[in-house]
Amino acid sequence: MELQVQPKLIIHGGAGSSLHGKGGLEAVRRSLHTVVEQVYSLLLSGTAASEAVVQGCQMLEDDPRFNAGTGSVLQSDGQIRMSASLMDGASGRFSGVINISRVKNPIELAQFLQSSPDRVLSDFGSAELAREMQLPSYNALTDLRLQEWIQERQDNFKSAMAGVVAEPELLETSNAGRGTIGVVALDAYARLAVGTSTGGKGFERIGRVSDSAMPAGNYATSNAGVSCTGIGEDIIDECLAARIVVRVTDGMSLKDAMQRSLGEAHQNKRDLGAIALDASGAIAWGKTSEILLAAYHDGEKIGDTLEWNDSELIGYC
Repeated sequence: MELQVQPKLIIHGGAGSSLHGKGGLEAVRRSLHTVVEQVYSLLLSGTAASEAVVQGCQMLEDDPRFNAGTGSVLQSDGQIRMSASLMDGASGRFSGVINISRVKNPIELAQFLQSSPDRVLSDFGSAELAREMQLPSYNALTDLRLQEWIQERQDNFKSAMAGVVAEPELLETSNAGRGTIGVVALDAYARLAVGTSTGGKGFERIGRVSDSAMPAGNYATSNAGVSCTGIGEDIIDECLAARIVVRVTDGMSLKDAMQRSLGEAHQNKRDLGAIALDASGAIAWGKTSEILLAAYHDGEKIGDTLEWNDSELIGYC
């Protein structure tokens, strides 16, 4: 099969209000650029978009800096419950798991469910599936997330959510927990796929469902793919990922679809961000929050949005 297009890739590690300290910024940049480099080399070697997305999500889930997989935030009862989903634009299939505990990579279960007649499973079903897949039990807890939870418990859980990035110097002051990871890929055969994974908001009511395992937060067709991050309820209220993708599928340019959708979200006072690719290889990102932790490969070089804090709602290349 001959390579048809230049692959493109964009990933994110959450959105929030600030990255305290240059150490935080540089460490996050290193983490994101490493993932972009490795996943992009897979795409260049002919790896399918959906496979590359899963690999990228696994790497981000395994990085304790981000709120997904290892390093996930704790919920109000001190437990970790993670959600993840995968959508293959080529097949038009969405699959995911909601509030799963004790696995290392929730995205792996979402990948397994791509070929299942039942494609989205909640906590008990996800746990049963992990047993069937013979995945080893895994504790995703880090000391930083435990400290964060203990501090918050002493304050009677006044914060609406936990920190977006688990950095020691951020722990005291960070309450901007819009932590998700996401990967959108266009492979060499012009196929799109998208994956999103999260540990949730942190300190939330037991049973709360994130947007990360819904088409509101993670959606792709053969025309475009979008992964969202931010406050899940705001993303769900806007149905943001599906809204952007449907607009592109209906003929709007990716840039215009992002501009209109983020403009509406801003008007509605939502707190969120999104990354996107279309089938032509256009790359776009947007946020209504102060920062978006995203990095991308445009076919020539790696770029990122870590210091993008102007008044524009979207960026594009």
